[in-house]
Amino acid sequence: MKKTVLTFGLIAGVMISVLMDSSLLFADKIGSGHSMILGYTIMVASFLMIYFGIRSYRDNTLAGQISFGRAFSCGILITLITTVCYVATWEVLYFNFMPHFMDSYFAAQIHKVQSSGLDPATTAAQVAAIQHSQQLYQNPFVNMAYTFIEPLPVGILITLLSAAILRKKSQPHPTQAPIPASE
Repeated sequence: MKKTVLTFGLIAGVMISVLMDSSLLFADKIGSGHSMILGYTIMVASFLMIYFGIRSYRDNTLAGQISFGRAFSCGILITLITTVCYVATWEVLYFNFMPHFMDSYFAAQIHKVQSSGLDPATTAAQVAAIQHSQQLYQNPFVNMAYTFIEPLPVGILITLLSAAILRKKSQPHPTQAPIPASE
């Protein structure tokens, strides 16, 4: 399983990293809503390698048979490798090339709260919470944790679906007589 997981995990990791890098060039032009849709589309496209990795493992290593648990294990390991590649790419981009990228996001969140018409106390509390999140995001470990949990649910969902679709139980040999049903 190790070779399959590494191969498909790294392929998906390179895909998600390259596509994320490319999409950031258009982030300002397409807006935050469309940028988020594009980001999750990139994640789904990259995590499709989970399906192909499980299928490859089943067909090439396990003679066409795999349990749900084994398929899930293979898929979740591919997910983890892909997610680590995603986090590593974001950390390099964010801290070296785009240290103010999230400032516009947090500024938009603050503007949204301030223009929502809430009472001043609620507005102040929500703005303070957003500013606190902005300060936390500057810590590389918090930043990594936030970034890690961004694609992880997508990978888990695709792992569950792939494991359910690809599981195959062993077939009885044709020389074995079927067990008669009791009447």
